Amino acid sequence: MSIGLTLLGLLESGPRHGYDLKRAYDDRFGHDRRVHYGQVYSTLARLLKQGLVEADGVEVDGGPERKRYAITDAGVADVGSWLSTPEKPDVYLHNTLYTKVVLALLSGRPAADVLDVQRAAHLDAMRELTRRKTGGDLVDQLICDHALFHLEADLRWLELTAARLDRLAEEIS
Repeated sequence: MSIGLTLLGLLESGPRHGYDLKRAYDDRFGHDRRVHYGQVYSTLARLLKQGLVEADGVEVDGGPERKRYAITDAGVADVGSWLSTPEKPDVYLHNTLYTKVVLALLSGRPAADVLDVQRAAHLDAMRELTRRKTGGDLVDQLICDHALFHLEADLRWLELTAARLDRLAEEIS
């Protein structure tokens, strides 16, 4: 995910300082991976240099001065373009799990064991996501649903591959 475009999108609701942007980012998008202060400020400096944000004053609340940033028209246009551009679907034509299965078969190791271990890991992850989803707010539920659907697709692939191991072994030998 583009940190710069996300920060610009957060600025569309009004000017903010870096600390507030970091907090808003973490609250909305950083459930599993929070953004670092240094990354927020270096990104704001880059956006300022590119003319996508502008300084909009300084706040002093008894602490250090905090520069406020506002999105420019060019920044609004970039966010609009980004939002209207579809994300490239993830197509896993070459993945590590497939490589492990083939290498297990080539080396005479039990490829079914590779699939079983992976299936167990996927099921553990799905149980954890389901727990998180059950106790979470709508944001957590949507994030967990996205991850769960991907894991379900992986499980289907694991089952299909397990059913085809003998044929795969013949074709790659």
